[in-house]
Amino acid sequence: MKPAKLAIPAALAALLLPWAALAAAGSPGPNASAIAIFLAFVGITLLITLWAARRTSSASDFYTAGGGLSGFQNGLAIAGDYMSAATLLGISSIAYFRGYDALPFAVGFFIGWPIVLFLLAERLRNLGRFTVADIISYRLDETRMRILTALGSLTVVLFYMIVQVVGAGQLIQLLFGLDYKYAVFIVGALMVVYVMFGGMIATSWVQIIKATLLLAGGTVMLLLTMQHFDFSLGQMLRDVVTASKQGAAILEPGRMLSDPISTISLSLGMMFGIAGLPHILMRFFTVTNAKEARRSVFYATGFVGYFFLIVVVMGLAAIVIVGGNPVYFVDGNLSGALLGGSNMVIMHLANTVGGNLLLGFMSAVAFATILAVVSGLALAGASAISHDLYAMVLRRGRANEQSEIRVSKIATLCIGLAAIVLGLVFENINVAFMTALAFGVAASSNFPVLILAMSWKGLTTRGALWGGLTGLVVAVALVILSPAVWQSVLGFPAAIFPYEHPALFSMPLAFLVCYVVSRLDRSAGIAREREGFERQFIQAQTGFGINEAARH
Repeated sequence: MKPAKLAIPAALAALLLPWAALAAAGSPGPNASAIAIFLAFVGITLLITLWAARRTSSASDFYTAGGGLSGFQNGLAIAGDYMSAATLLGISSIAYFRGYDALPFAVGFFIGWPIVLFLLAERLRNLGRFTVADIISYRLDETRMRILTALGSLTVVLFYMIVQVVGAGQLIQLLFGLDYKYAVFIVGALMVVYVMFGGMIATSWVQIIKATLLLAGGTVMLLLTMQHFDFSLGQMLRDVVTASKQGAAILEPGRMLSDPISTISLSLGMMFGIAGLPHILMRFFTVTNAKEARRSVFYATGFVGYFFLIVVVMGLAAIVIVGGNPVYFVDGNLSGALLGGSNMVIMHLANTVGGNLLLGFMSAVAFATILAVVSGLALAGASAISHDLYAMVLRRGRANEQSEIRVSKIATLCIGLAAIVLGLVFENINVAFMTALAFGVAASSNFPVLILAMSWKGLTTRGALWGGLTGLVVAVALVILSPAVWQSVLGFPAAIFPYEHPALFSMPLAFLVCYVVSRLDRSAGIAREREGFERQFIQAQTGFGINEAARH
């Protein structure tokens, strides 16, 4: 593909611009070994994109990698999608600053996987083709359901993308010594190249490679870290208590999640939010059958659970190893700010225990982690625009594959620009905390409609529409009015909504509205929608009729 061939040297040229900027500013050169590993990895991913571009010739290739991944491959790709900036950078940062309260974040992000395994994975593969909207609109009004699902998916994608762009921007800022704005631009540009030219094939293999390297690098880093404590977890915890200014309180709950309502709301959002993340759910369309979809979740659960726990351990260990070293603080002041921002704890730890080589490796893998996730997010958002809104709503299913893919690439470019702008606005927010907000929105907008569409015969189009919109609008409104945005970002003196997480209020309300409106609905076509449930249920459980459903 000629455009792809042109895009790769252009992207490499963009990566060389940091040195030109540094030279012009008279800045000292950045860490050479870290930069070398970083560029090598990005170069490899761009070659993967070129290879994938040559294999991407249809909408199925672009959206779902042709549905040819095995359960193990897709499990690694899902883990790569899920082990994001929030995991590596955000949770380790929470463990460093808040101690024990990082554990509920790690467990909360992990505990939702059984819900996906037992309630969604097999049904998604048997009912869907490209997007979640294919499933929700199976028996309900296609136009309204696709518009609703696209709105919910795009909202979640943008919330979640803020996390990744902020993390990547701070990482490049630390690694290259660049201005944060320039770093965010690089992230957005590379994301657009990956998705526009490689589609799901490139995104999947970048995620697989990155997940493998992240698990291996994390394990090596854990061993090097625990060597400082003679491989004794008890000794590490005793040293943490001694080194922390908070003393034994650092290992006690409630310092960050002291309010029980906020804690419950956060937990609900993290538990059920995963079942509403469009870029995760979309991955179940990339495997060959429902059995491989279940295997995907099984493998992903093991990989994700292991990695989340070791990140918490390393974040706590950094209190001793990083917290007492003035090299990693602005002006050498141990009471001041960390160099590179509060999300860079794990990178400073890598430099201490493994030197420049491990710092370069973890930086490259962390950046690849973020690129893989934002690529998956961009692809999910672009598919909602091109497949659901353009091909199925605007063109009523009459769009050809070439025009649909072209719209998807334009949408990818627009999403990339939006990600850059949002990354600049939310520069100083903790990435794990922002992820929790994205999960809360997903749990309130996408999950209720999706699970009811597959499980409750009485759900009607009107009920799904009003319930989904209620969950989406209320969740977003509560996030904006919460202290995290109303005070921290917008600068108002006091928040209108006192809690930082919306799911406890918005998710039950979405279910309630779906139920009440569906029960009171007397519109035409209800009988047809309810009759279609039996056929949908049989296909969801057995896969019988899946070829016929592909017309969606």
